[in-house]
Amino acid sequence: MNDKAPSLAPAPGDGKRGTHGYLGYLLRQAATAHRQRMEKALSGLGLTAPQFTVMTMVEAYPGLSGADLARLALVTPQTVSVILANLERADLVRRTPHAVHGRILEVVLTEAGRALLVDARARVHALEPDLQANLPPEAEDAVRRWLVAVAQLAP
Repeated sequence: MNDKAPSLAPAPGDGKRGTHGYLGYLLRQAATAHRQRMEKALSGLGLTAPQFTVMTMVEAYPGLSGADLARLALVTPQTVSVILANLERADLVRRTPHAVHGRILEVVLTEAGRALLVDARARVHALEPDLQANLPPEAEDAVRRWLVAVAQLAP
């Protein structure tokens, strides 16, 4: 017996969740759906999407501070601090005092962190074809430019 009442909320693509919805809402809806897919892809590795993002940024931009990592990972400095503590506890990153600015801790991936990131990146990159499936190649460049322009509107 199913006591659960049917939802009255429209499905993605219907009503205001479709092409007539507000762009900001549609952008958030798409980002949330992609994040859920990332979380599912990474779950077998015991890694969250924000942890994956932080590890990716640590590898891409060595020597960043926690504040810089927070900006790049789109999380608060407090959240990145918790993420780094958990990654460090799992021996995936190491934090060491900066050579010049001793109060700043530089973050680097450990060998285990690099190996896990290779697996995680393969899983996340495998999601890209689905994102591109209904996007003609000539439109992809325009969408990428638009997304960057929207991000640059931030205060």
